[in-house]
Amino acid sequence: MAIDFGWWKKTPEDGKFQINVSVHGGNIEWTRKQGHFKQWETYAPPTDEDWDRLLYEAEKRVPRRLISPKQFAAIKALRPQ
Repeated sequence: MAIDFGWWKKTPEDGKFQINVSVHGGNIEWTRKQGHFKQWETYAPPTDEDWDRLLYEAEKRVPRRLISPKQFAAIKALRPQ
């Protein structure tokens, strides 16, 4: 089962764009989209701020039982050191 996370980000260089992160079976895929009629493109490399936001979004879902603590630990393990 894939777990999807999404949020908006704004930078001075790129403006406002949407980030989507899909976690499935120990793999993680970062994509971004800027504009309504644009296609999703690979978002690489994610910054430390992006990883912090992903862990924040995942942590919010654990108490509501949308993801299990085991899934949260797996997401934390995917972050490069």
